[in-house]
Amino acid sequence: MASYGLTRRGIKLLRFLSLVSIGLLIYIRWHDIFPQPGPPPLYEEARESENSLPHYNDYEHKTVKYLLAANHFHSSGWGNIMQDYVMMGLLAHSTNRSFVFNDYVWNRDGSLYSEYNGKQIPSRIPLSAFLGGPMVGGPWPAGDQTPLSVSREFFHKVCPNPTVLPTSDINTDDVRFNDDIPASYIFERWVEKINAIDDPCLMFDSNSSPIFEFWIYGNKKRMLSIWPYLSRSPVSMQWGWSSLVEDAFRRNFHPLESRMPSFLRGISNVFREENSSLTIPGLLAIHIRRGDFKDHCVHLAKWGADWHAFNSFPEFIDKFDRPTDSGWGEASEQTIELYNRRCYPSIEQIVEKVNRVQKEAADPLRHLYIMTNGPTPWVQELKSALAQNMSWDHITSSRDLELTWEQKFVAYAVDMYIAQRAQVFIGNGWSSLTSNMVMIRMAQGYDPNTNRFW
Repeated sequence: MASYGLTRRGIKLLRFLSLVSIGLLIYIRWHDIFPQPGPPPLYEEARESENSLPHYNDYEHKTVKYLLAANHFHSSGWGNIMQDYVMMGLLAHSTNRSFVFNDYVWNRDGSLYSEYNGKQIPSRIPLSAFLGGPMVGGPWPAGDQTPLSVSREFFHKVCPNPTVLPTSDINTDDVRFNDDIPASYIFERWVEKINAIDDPCLMFDSNSSPIFEFWIYGNKKRMLSIWPYLSRSPVSMQWGWSSLVEDAFRRNFHPLESRMPSFLRGISNVFREENSSLTIPGLLAIHIRRGDFKDHCVHLAKWGADWHAFNSFPEFIDKFDRPTDSGWGEASEQTIELYNRRCYPSIEQIVEKVNRVQKEAADPLRHLYIMTNGPTPWVQELKSALAQNMSWDHITSSRDLELTWEQKFVAYAVDMYIAQRAQVFIGNGWSSLTSNMVMIRMAQGYDPNTNRFW
Protein backbone atom coordinates (compact mmCIF):
# COMPACT_ATOMS: atom_id res chain seq x y z
CA MET A 1 0.00 0.00 0.00
CA ALA A 2 1.40 3.38 -0.97
CA SER A 3 2.29 5.72 1.86
CA TYR A 4 1.96 9.51 1.50
CA GLY A 5 3.71 10.22 4.78
CA LEU A 6 7.30 11.18 5.18
CA THR A 7 9.89 8.52 5.75
CA ARG A 8 12.23 8.78 8.72
CA ARG A 9 14.98 9.71 6.30
CA GLY A 10 12.79 12.45 4.82
CA ILE A 11 11.94 13.81 8.28
CA LYS A 12 15.61 13.91 9.21
CA LEU A 13 16.40 15.69 5.94
CA LEU A 14 13.71 18.31 6.59
CA ARG A 15 14.99 18.84 10.12
CA PHE A 16 18.51 19.26 8.79
CA LEU A 17 17.42 21.73 6.11
CA SER A 18 15.38 23.68 8.68
CA LEU A 19 18.37 23.94 11.00
CA VAL A 20 20.59 25.03 8.12
CA SER A 21 18.03 27.68 7.09
CA ILE A 22 17.69 28.99 10.63
CA GLY A 23 21.46 29.06 11.03
CA LEU A 24 21.83 30.88 7.73
CA LEU A 25 19.22 33.48 8.74
CA ILE A 26 20.97 34.02 12.08
CA TYR A 27 24.30 34.35 10.29
CA ILE A 28 22.90 36.90 7.80
CA ARG A 29 21.15 38.84 10.55
CA TRP A 30 24.22 38.86 12.81
CA HIS A 31 26.60 39.91 10.06
CA ASP A 32 24.17 42.53 8.78
CA ILE A 33 23.81 44.25 12.15
CA PHE A 34 27.23 43.45 13.58
CA PRO A 35 29.51 43.20 10.53
CA GLN A 36 32.88 41.64 11.01
CA PRO A 37 35.90 43.98 10.99
CA GLY A 38 37.80 44.02 7.73
CA PRO A 39 38.90 46.46 5.08
CA PRO A 40 36.67 49.54 5.02
CA PRO A 41 33.91 49.45 2.40
CA LEU A 42 34.49 51.12 -0.96
CA TYR A 43 30.79 51.83 -1.65
CA GLU A 44 30.82 50.36 -5.15
CA GLU A 45 27.02 50.38 -5.46
CA ALA A 46 26.77 54.05 -4.51
CA ARG A 47 29.51 54.97 -6.95
CA GLU A 48 27.91 52.96 -9.75
CA SER A 49 24.58 54.67 -9.06
CA GLU A 50 26.23 58.12 -9.15
CA ASN A 51 27.72 57.36 -12.55
CA SER A 52 24.48 56.10 -14.12
CA LEU A 53 21.87 58.68 -13.15
CA PRO A 54 18.92 58.69 -15.60
CA HIS A 55 19.37 62.30 -16.77
CA TYR A 56 22.87 61.57 -18.08
CA ASN A 57 21.51 60.14 -21.34
CA ASP A 58 19.74 63.41 -22.06
CA TYR A 59 22.60 65.61 -20.88
CA GLU A 60 25.06 63.90 -23.22
CA HIS A 61 23.11 65.19 -26.21
CA LYS A 62 22.38 68.79 -25.26
CA THR A 63 24.18 71.84 -23.91
CA VAL A 64 24.11 71.95 -20.12
CA LYS A 65 26.14 74.34 -18.00
CA TYR A 66 28.21 72.81 -15.17
CA LEU A 67 30.24 73.98 -12.19
CA LEU A 68 32.82 71.75 -10.52
CA ALA A 69 34.61 72.82 -7.35
CA ALA A 70 37.72 70.69 -7.66
CA ASN A 71 39.16 72.60 -4.69
CA HIS A 72 36.88 71.18 -1.99
CA PHE A 73 38.25 70.77 1.52
CA HIS A 74 39.89 67.39 2.16
CA SER A 75 41.48 65.62 5.13
CA SER A 76 38.88 67.30 7.34
CA GLY A 77 35.88 66.22 9.37
CA TRP A 78 32.51 65.92 7.67
CA GLY A 79 31.26 69.15 9.29
CA ASN A 80 33.82 71.27 7.41
CA ILE A 81 33.33 69.33 4.19
CA MET A 82 29.54 69.73 4.36
CA GLN A 83 29.88 73.51 4.79
CA ASP A 84 31.90 73.69 1.59
CA TYR A 85 29.41 71.54 -0.32
CA VAL A 86 26.50 73.69 0.85
CA MET A 87 28.15 76.89 -0.38
CA MET A 88 29.28 75.43 -3.71
CA GLY A 89 25.83 73.95 -4.24
CA LEU A 90 24.37 77.39 -3.57
CA LEU A 91 26.76 79.01 -6.05
CA ALA A 92 26.00 76.47 -8.79
CA HIS A 93 22.25 76.80 -8.28
CA SER A 94 22.41 80.61 -8.22
CA THR A 95 24.23 80.63 -11.59
CA ASN A 96 21.84 78.10 -13.13
CA ARG A 97 24.54 75.50 -13.50
CA SER A 98 24.56 71.81 -12.71
CA PHE A 99 26.35 71.22 -9.42
CA VAL A 100 29.12 68.70 -9.97
CA PHE A 101 29.47 66.62 -6.84
CA ASN A 102 32.66 64.93 -5.76
CA ASP A 103 33.60 62.36 -3.12
CA TYR A 104 34.18 63.09 0.54
CA VAL A 105 37.95 62.92 0.25
CA TRP A 106 40.29 62.22 3.11
CA ASN A 107 43.40 61.48 1.07
CA ARG A 108 43.87 62.72 -2.50
CA ASP A 109 46.85 60.47 -3.30
CA GLY A 110 44.75 57.84 -5.07
CA SER A 111 44.93 55.28 -2.26
CA LEU A 112 41.91 53.17 -1.34
CA TYR A 113 42.49 53.44 2.41
CA SER A 114 43.96 55.88 4.89
CA GLU A 115 44.70 55.79 8.60
CA TYR A 116 43.01 57.95 11.21
CA ASN A 117 43.52 57.58 14.96
CA GLY A 118 45.20 54.25 14.37
CA LYS A 119 42.26 52.86 12.37
CA GLN A 120 41.83 52.20 8.69
CA ILE A 121 39.26 54.37 6.91
CA PRO A 122 38.26 54.82 3.24
CA SER A 123 40.34 57.45 1.48
CA ARG A 124 37.24 58.46 -0.50
CA ILE A 125 33.53 57.99 0.12
CA PRO A 126 30.95 58.78 -2.59
CA LEU A 127 28.87 61.80 -1.64
CA SER A 128 25.67 59.81 -2.25
CA ALA A 129 26.61 57.56 0.69
CA PHE A 130 25.92 60.65 2.85
CA LEU A 131 23.38 62.66 0.90
CA GLY A 132 20.23 62.23 -1.13
CA GLY A 133 18.13 64.76 -3.01
CA PRO A 134 19.19 67.57 -5.35
CA MET A 135 22.83 67.71 -4.21
CA VAL A 136 23.50 64.26 -5.70
CA GLY A 137 21.28 64.32 -8.78
CA GLY A 138 17.78 64.25 -7.30
CA PRO A 139 15.06 66.59 -8.61
CA TRP A 140 14.83 70.25 -7.74
CA PRO A 141 11.44 71.54 -6.56
CA ALA A 142 8.62 71.74 -9.12
CA GLY A 143 9.17 74.65 -11.48
CA ASP A 144 12.91 74.93 -10.80
CA GLN A 145 14.68 74.67 -14.16
CA THR A 146 18.22 74.43 -12.76
CA PRO A 147 20.10 71.51 -14.36
CA LEU A 148 20.29 68.45 -12.13
CA SER A 149 23.55 67.64 -10.36
CA VAL A 150 26.05 65.26 -11.93
CA SER A 151 29.05 63.29 -10.74
CA ARG A 152 32.63 64.38 -11.25
CA GLU A 153 33.19 61.40 -13.57
CA PHE A 154 30.29 62.40 -15.80
CA PHE A 155 31.51 66.01 -15.88
CA HIS A 156 34.93 64.97 -17.16
CA LYS A 157 33.25 62.75 -19.75
CA VAL A 158 31.23 65.61 -21.28
CA CYS A 159 33.76 68.36 -20.39
CA PRO A 160 37.21 67.05 -21.32
CA ASN A 161 38.64 70.59 -21.58
CA PRO A 162 36.86 72.80 -19.04
CA THR A 163 37.65 76.41 -18.30
CA VAL A 164 39.71 76.41 -15.10
CA LEU A 165 39.19 79.29 -12.68
CA PRO A 166 41.72 80.13 -9.96
CA THR A 167 39.84 81.46 -6.94
CA SER A 168 42.44 84.21 -6.60
CA ASP A 169 40.66 85.96 -9.48
CA ILE A 170 38.33 87.38 -6.83
CA ASN A 171 39.63 86.01 -3.54
CA THR A 172 42.68 88.21 -3.25
CA ASP A 173 44.35 88.47 0.14
CA ASP A 174 42.56 91.79 0.68
CA VAL A 175 39.23 89.99 0.24
CA ARG A 176 40.12 86.82 2.13
CA PHE A 177 41.38 88.44 5.33
CA ASN A 178 39.34 91.63 5.52
CA ASP A 179 36.71 91.40 8.27
CA ASP A 180 34.80 94.27 6.68
CA ILE A 181 34.11 92.31 3.48
CA PRO A 182 30.99 90.16 3.98
CA ALA A 183 30.55 86.69 2.53
CA SER A 184 27.63 88.02 0.50
CA TYR A 185 30.00 90.36 -1.38
CA ILE A 186 32.31 87.46 -2.28
CA PHE A 187 29.33 85.37 -3.35
CA GLU A 188 27.83 88.12 -5.51
CA ARG A 189 31.16 88.79 -7.23
CA TRP A 190 31.47 85.10 -8.13
CA VAL A 191 27.88 84.96 -9.40
CA GLU A 192 28.63 87.93 -11.68
CA LYS A 193 31.88 86.40 -12.93
CA ILE A 194 30.39 82.96 -13.62
CA ASN A 195 27.32 84.40 -15.36
CA ALA A 196 29.63 86.35 -17.69
CA ILE A 197 31.35 83.15 -18.92
CA ASP A 198 29.82 81.37 -21.91
CA ASP A 199 31.75 78.12 -21.58
CA PRO A 200 29.32 75.53 -20.16
CA CYS A 201 32.21 73.69 -18.53
CA LEU A 202 33.65 75.54 -15.52
CA MET A 203 35.96 74.15 -12.86
CA PHE A 204 37.70 75.80 -9.93
CA ASP A 205 41.40 75.05 -9.91
CA SER A 206 42.06 72.07 -7.66
CA ASN A 207 45.15 73.82 -6.26
CA SER A 208 43.25 76.97 -5.30
CA SER A 209 41.95 77.71 -1.83
CA PRO A 210 38.20 77.18 -1.37
CA ILE A 211 36.12 80.30 -2.04
CA PHE A 212 34.84 80.25 1.53
CA GLU A 213 37.73 79.19 3.75
CA PHE A 214 37.21 77.57 7.11
CA TRP A 215 37.79 80.68 9.24
CA ILE A 216 35.01 82.69 7.57
CA TYR A 217 32.40 80.25 8.92
CA GLY A 218 33.38 81.34 12.42
CA ASN A 219 32.90 85.03 11.67
CA LYS A 220 29.25 86.00 12.17
CA LYS A 221 29.89 89.54 10.95
CA ARG A 222 30.95 88.17 7.57
CA MET A 223 29.08 84.87 7.19
CA LEU A 224 25.56 85.73 8.33
CA SER A 225 25.35 88.11 5.38
CA ILE A 226 24.89 85.06 3.13
CA TRP A 227 21.73 83.98 4.97
CA PRO A 228 19.22 85.87 2.73
CA TYR A 229 20.52 83.76 -0.20
CA LEU A 230 20.95 80.48 1.63
CA SER A 231 17.69 80.55 3.60
CA ARG A 232 15.62 80.75 0.39
CA SER A 233 17.63 78.21 -1.59
CA PRO A 234 16.44 74.65 -2.25
CA VAL A 235 20.02 73.62 -1.47
CA SER A 236 19.21 74.08 2.23
CA MET A 237 15.41 73.88 2.15
CA GLN A 238 15.43 70.56 0.24
CA TRP A 239 18.48 69.09 1.98
CA GLY A 240 18.26 65.30 1.98
CA TRP A 241 20.13 62.30 3.32
CA SER A 242 21.09 59.08 1.58
CA SER A 243 19.10 55.86 1.65
CA LEU A 244 22.00 54.40 3.63
CA VAL A 245 21.53 57.03 6.36
CA GLU A 246 17.74 56.75 6.32
CA ASP A 247 17.97 52.96 6.57
CA ALA A 248 20.19 53.30 9.65
CA PHE A 249 17.54 55.56 11.15
CA ARG A 250 14.74 53.08 10.42
CA ARG A 251 16.84 50.19 11.69
CA ASN A 252 17.26 51.86 15.04
CA PHE A 253 14.06 53.85 15.43
CA HIS A 254 11.23 52.25 13.45
CA PRO A 255 8.70 50.90 16.00
CA LEU A 256 7.56 48.10 13.71
CA GLU A 257 11.04 46.85 12.89
CA SER A 258 11.88 43.55 14.54
CA ARG A 259 15.49 44.75 14.77
CA MET A 260 14.56 47.79 16.84
CA PRO A 261 16.52 47.94 20.11
CA SER A 262 14.39 47.37 23.18
CA PHE A 263 15.22 50.80 24.59
CA LEU A 264 13.21 52.42 21.80
CA ARG A 265 10.06 50.30 21.94
CA GLY A 266 6.97 52.37 22.44
CA ILE A 267 8.37 55.51 20.86
CA SER A 268 5.98 57.64 18.76
CA ASN A 269 4.72 56.32 15.43
CA VAL A 270 6.15 59.41 13.81
CA PHE A 271 9.27 57.32 13.25
CA ARG A 272 7.41 55.59 10.44
CA GLU A 273 7.50 58.79 8.43
CA GLU A 274 9.98 58.99 5.58
CA ASN A 275 9.86 62.81 5.26
CA SER A 276 13.08 64.09 6.79
CA SER A 277 11.52 67.50 7.41
CA LEU A 278 9.02 66.10 9.92
CA THR A 279 9.77 66.83 13.55
CA ILE A 280 9.97 63.90 15.96
CA PRO A 281 7.70 64.98 18.85
CA GLY A 282 9.26 64.77 22.27
CA LEU A 283 12.82 64.17 21.06
CA LEU A 284 15.73 66.15 22.51
CA ALA A 285 19.02 65.60 20.64
CA ILE A 286 22.24 66.80 22.28
CA HIS A 287 25.64 67.10 20.63
CA ILE A 288 28.59 66.54 22.97
CA ARG A 289 32.12 66.60 21.60
CA ARG A 290 34.82 64.61 23.37
CA GLY A 291 38.20 63.32 22.24
CA ASP A 292 40.28 66.03 20.57
CA PHE A 293 37.95 68.77 21.84
CA LYS A 294 39.50 68.50 25.30
CA ASP A 295 42.58 70.34 24.02
CA HIS A 296 40.80 72.13 21.21
CA CYS A 297 38.49 74.01 23.59
CA VAL A 298 41.49 75.34 25.50
CA HIS A 299 43.05 76.38 22.18
CA LEU A 300 39.83 78.22 21.29
CA ALA A 301 39.94 80.02 24.64
CA LYS A 302 43.54 81.14 24.15
CA TRP A 303 42.71 82.62 20.76
CA GLY A 304 39.40 84.15 21.78
CA ALA A 305 37.44 82.19 19.18
CA ASP A 306 33.79 83.02 18.60
CA TRP A 307 30.99 80.58 17.79
CA HIS A 308 30.33 79.49 14.22
CA ALA A 309 28.23 82.08 12.43
CA PHE A 310 25.16 79.89 12.00
CA ASN A 311 25.22 79.20 15.74
CA SER A 312 24.99 82.94 16.34
CA PHE A 313 21.64 84.05 14.96
CA PRO A 314 20.49 87.03 17.06
CA GLU A 315 17.10 85.43 17.77
CA PHE A 316 18.62 82.45 19.59
CA ILE A 317 18.11 82.12 23.36
CA ASP A 318 21.68 81.02 24.10
CA LYS A 319 24.43 83.44 23.10
CA PHE A 320 28.16 83.73 23.59
CA ASP A 321 29.97 86.96 24.37
CA ARG A 322 33.67 86.59 23.83
CA PRO A 323 35.75 87.61 26.86
CA THR A 324 38.18 90.43 26.35
CA ASP A 325 41.12 88.94 28.27
CA SER A 326 42.18 86.30 25.75
CA GLY A 327 43.85 86.15 22.38
CA TRP A 328 47.15 85.48 20.64
CA GLY A 329 47.66 82.24 22.56
CA GLU A 330 46.96 83.55 26.06
CA ALA A 331 43.93 83.28 28.33
CA SER A 332 43.16 83.55 32.02
CA GLU A 333 42.04 80.53 34.03
CA GLN A 334 38.61 82.12 34.32
CA THR A 335 38.31 82.39 30.54
CA ILE A 336 39.48 78.82 30.01
CA GLU A 337 36.88 77.65 32.54
CA LEU A 338 34.19 79.62 30.69
CA TYR A 339 35.13 78.08 27.35
CA ASN A 340 35.25 74.58 28.81
CA ARG A 341 31.77 74.95 30.29
CA ARG A 342 30.36 75.94 26.91
CA CYS A 343 32.64 73.77 24.75
CA TYR A 344 33.63 70.72 26.83
CA PRO A 345 31.03 70.54 29.64
CA SER A 346 31.35 68.04 32.47
CA ILE A 347 28.66 65.47 33.18
CA GLU A 348 27.30 67.66 35.98
CA GLN A 349 27.15 70.68 33.67
CA ILE A 350 25.46 68.64 30.93
CA VAL A 351 22.81 67.39 33.35
CA GLU A 352 22.20 70.93 34.61
CA LYS A 353 21.70 72.29 31.06
CA VAL A 354 19.53 69.42 29.85
CA ASN A 355 17.36 69.71 32.94
CA ARG A 356 16.85 73.43 32.29
CA VAL A 357 16.06 72.93 28.60
CA GLN A 358 13.60 70.15 29.38
CA LYS A 359 11.74 72.44 31.80
CA GLU A 360 11.76 75.39 29.38
CA ALA A 361 10.56 73.42 26.32
CA ALA A 362 7.20 74.48 24.91
CA ASP A 363 6.15 70.83 24.59
CA PRO A 364 7.21 67.86 26.74
CA LEU A 365 10.54 66.25 25.93
CA ARG A 366 10.32 62.50 26.62
CA HIS A 367 13.10 60.97 24.52
CA LEU A 368 16.81 61.83 24.68
CA TYR A 369 19.41 61.13 22.00
CA ILE A 370 23.08 61.80 22.76
CA MET A 371 25.27 62.56 19.72
CA THR A 372 28.82 62.00 20.87
CA ASN A 373 32.23 60.60 20.08
CA GLY A 374 32.83 59.98 23.79
CA PRO A 375 34.09 56.57 24.98
CA THR A 376 31.38 54.06 25.85
CA PRO A 377 32.07 53.97 29.64
CA TRP A 378 31.79 57.77 29.79
CA VAL A 379 28.56 57.70 27.78
CA GLN A 380 27.12 55.10 30.15
CA GLU A 381 28.02 57.29 33.12
CA LEU A 382 26.35 60.27 31.46
CA LYS A 383 23.20 58.28 30.67
CA SER A 384 22.96 57.14 34.28
CA ALA A 385 23.33 60.71 35.55
CA LEU A 386 20.66 61.98 33.16
CA ALA A 387 18.27 59.18 34.10
CA GLN A 388 18.79 59.80 37.81
CA ASN A 389 17.98 63.50 37.71
CA MET A 390 15.18 63.64 35.13
CA SER A 391 12.24 61.68 33.78
CA TRP A 392 12.77 60.18 30.33
CA ASP A 393 10.92 57.47 28.43
CA HIS A 394 14.11 56.58 26.57
CA ILE A 395 17.77 57.60 26.60
CA THR A 396 20.11 56.39 23.89
CA SER A 397 23.27 57.53 22.13
CA SER A 398 25.48 57.27 19.08
CA ARG A 399 27.24 54.39 20.82
CA ASP A 400 24.00 52.38 20.96
CA LEU A 401 23.25 52.46 17.24
CA GLU A 402 23.24 49.18 15.36
CA LEU A 403 24.97 49.92 12.05
CA THR A 404 26.05 47.93 9.04
CA TRP A 405 29.68 48.09 7.97
CA GLU A 406 28.91 50.72 5.33
CA GLN A 407 26.81 52.80 7.74
CA LYS A 408 29.59 52.79 10.30
CA PHE A 409 31.73 55.10 8.16
CA VAL A 410 28.91 57.62 7.66
CA ALA A 411 27.63 57.41 11.24
CA TYR A 412 27.99 61.15 11.84
CA ALA A 413 25.46 61.72 9.06
CA VAL A 414 23.05 59.41 10.90
CA ASP A 415 23.51 61.58 14.00
CA MET A 416 22.82 64.69 11.94
CA TYR A 417 19.66 63.21 10.43
CA ILE A 418 18.33 62.55 13.93
CA ALA A 419 19.33 66.03 15.13
CA GLN A 420 17.67 67.63 12.11
CA ARG A 421 14.32 66.10 13.10
CA ALA A 422 14.56 66.59 16.86
CA GLN A 423 11.96 68.74 18.59
CA VAL A 424 14.80 70.49 20.42
CA PHE A 425 18.52 70.38 19.72
CA ILE A 426 21.39 71.37 22.03
CA GLY A 427 24.70 71.84 20.24
CA ASN A 428 28.26 73.02 20.60
CA GLY A 429 28.69 76.61 19.43
CA TRP A 430 32.21 75.97 18.08
CA SER A 431 31.26 72.83 16.16
CA SER A 432 30.81 72.88 12.39
CA LEU A 433 28.56 69.83 12.70
CA THR A 434 26.27 71.71 15.10
CA SER A 435 26.40 74.74 12.80
CA ASN A 436 25.28 72.68 9.82
CA MET A 437 22.37 71.24 11.75
CA VAL A 438 21.25 74.62 13.02
CA MET A 439 21.48 76.04 9.50
CA ILE A 440 19.32 73.23 8.05
CA ARG A 441 16.80 73.49 10.88
CA MET A 442 16.50 77.26 10.42
CA ALA A 443 16.14 76.94 6.63
CA GLN A 444 13.41 74.33 7.09
CA GLY A 445 11.37 76.52 9.40
CA TYR A 446 12.17 75.25 12.89
CA ASP A 447 11.41 77.66 15.72
CA PRO A 448 14.69 79.43 16.62
CA ASN A 449 13.93 78.68 20.28
CA THR A 450 14.40 74.95 19.56
CA ASN A 451 18.10 75.48 18.83
CA ARG A 452 20.02 75.63 22.08
CA PHE A 453 23.71 75.60 23.05
CA TRP A 454 25.85 74.58 26.02
